[in-house]
Amino acid sequence: MKRRIKILCVVGARPNFIKIAPLFEEFKKRKTIKPVLVHTGQHYDFEMSKVFFQELKIPKPNYNLEVGSGTHAWQTAKIMEKLEPVILKEKPDLVIVVGDVNSTLAGALTAAKLNIPVAHIEAGLRSFDMSMPEEINRLLTDHISDYLFVTESSGVRNLLNENISKKKIYFVGNIMIDTLVKLKTQIQKSKILEKLNLKKKAYAVLTLHRPENVDKKERFLEILAALKEIQKIIKIVWPIHLRTKKQIKEFKFDKFIKGLKNLILIKPLGYIEMINLMENSKFMITDSGGIQEETTFLKVPCLTFRKNTERPVTVEIGTNTLCTTGKMLVREANNILKEKSKKGCIPKYWDGKSATRIVNILVREIKLYD
Repeated sequence: MKRRIKILCVVGARPNFIKIAPLFEEFKKRKTIKPVLVHTGQHYDFEMSKVFFQELKIPKPNYNLEVGSGTHAWQTAKIMEKLEPVILKEKPDLVIVVGDVNSTLAGALTAAKLNIPVAHIEAGLRSFDMSMPEEINRLLTDHISDYLFVTESSGVRNLLNENISKKKIYFVGNIMIDTLVKLKTQIQKSKILEKLNLKKKAYAVLTLHRPENVDKKERFLEILAALKEIQKIIKIVWPIHLRTKKQIKEFKFDKFIKGLKNLILIKPLGYIEMINLMENSKFMITDSGGIQEETTFLKVPCLTFRKNTERPVTVEIGTNTLCTTGKMLVREANNILKEKSKKGCIPKYWDGKSATRIVNILVREIKLYD
C-alpha cells in the first residue's frame, strides 16, 4: 500500500482563506490526501482572520506562525524563516499557495529552495504594473511553481507569453466562486441589512485599502471629493479597513468624512455579511481584486478605482468598470443610477467546481495512492 499524498497549504490573508476553504472540503472526500494547514498570521486582526475560519469551516491550522504586520521585505523574510522548519518537519509531497500576498511568495520560495513541488492557485493574473507589490509576488511565484491553476483565459496567455511550459498550466476556473456557491443559502439568511437599516438596492458599498489610493494625500482626497458627490444621491456603506482608518487620522480627514451625512462607516465584516451586503447593493466602489470577481458573479455593477486590473475578464465580460479619476467615478456612478450600467455575464468555469478540478489534477499528476 502506497502512502497518502501530504499537501501543505500556506495561507495568511482574507483572500487566501476564501480560496483555501473549497480545497479542504474536497480533501475531506479523498482518503488519498493528508492536508497540513499553515497560517502565517499575516493578517492578525480577528475580523480579518479568525472569523473567516469560523464562517468558512476551515479546520484549525496545524501551525500558526504569528508573523504579524511589517514591511513587505520583513514580512516575507519572517514567514520564510518560520516556515522552513515546518516544511522540513512535515516533508510534504506538495506545497500549495494561493493568491498574491506576501505569504504566497514566501511559501513558494521556501518550498522551491527545499526542492518541494509548488502549486499556485490563481496563477497567471497580471496588472503589468510593477509598482504593485502583488504583481511582484505573482510573477515570482508563477516562475518557481510546478502546477499553475488559472482562473481566466488571460492568465493562460500571460504565462505562455512569459515562456512558461504549457504542461504546467491548468485552466480550472475561479475557486473563490466555489465558496460563494457553497455558502449561498447562509449568505441569503444574513441579517446585515436589518442591522444597518438598509433597503435592497438603495445603497452602494465602498472598500478602499490600496497604498496607491490611501497613502497619497492628494489621491485620497480626490476619492473623498468623488464620494461627497455620490453620497448626495445614494447612501454609501463603508466597512473601513484598518490601514485606511489609520491614514484618515494621519491626513486629518476625520472632519471632512463626518460632514458626509450619507456616508456610513462600519467595522470590517465577516465573509457572509459582506457578500450579502454586496449582493443587495446598487453598486460597489472598490480597489480590491477579489471584489471585482465576486461582483461579476453576483451581477452587481462594480466601479474599481484603479489604473489597471489583473482580472481583465471582469471588465471584458463582467460587471466591472475601471475608474482612473474621481470625475470618472462620479460619472459612472450616475450612469448606474440611471440604469445605464453593464449587465455582464459569468466567465467560463466560474461554476463552483474549481476545487474538484484542482484536486483531480493533483491526484493524477502526483501519482501516490492508498
